Amino acid sequence: MSASRPTSLLDDIEDDDPLLSVVNLIDVFLVIIAALLLAVASSPINPFTAQSVTIIKNEGQPNMEIIIKQGEKLEHYQSSGAIGEGQGTKAGVAYRMKDGSMVYVPETGTSGAASTKPANAARP
Repeated sequence: MSASRPTSLLDDIEDDDPLLSVVNLIDVFLVIIAALLLAVASSPINPFTAQSVTIIKNEGQPNMEIIIKQGEKLEHYQSSGAIGEGQGTKAGVAYRMKDGSMVYVPETGTSGAASTKPANAARP
């Protein structure tokens, strides 16, 4: 005669309890929800942050998109793929210096003579 373990009433109840599998599913869903909340909170276009963010999708492609978020304002620009053109006049000349800074020199008058004094110097 083989020695068999006596089965108790508690073992049978735990094996047949359908709520145990439901509790496990709830735990899995709670972990998934927490991961999604962390992903939304760390997103650069999160509506609850006051940062200014610019996102460029498909840079240089005909279907390029630009999304700009400034505070609570969200702007979306989509490229039409056409080359831009406009009317205007030359306002000055920009020079890149050896140290990497940019110097803008505006033109004075209609003669096209440029001023030697930099009007606006900025680093890229």
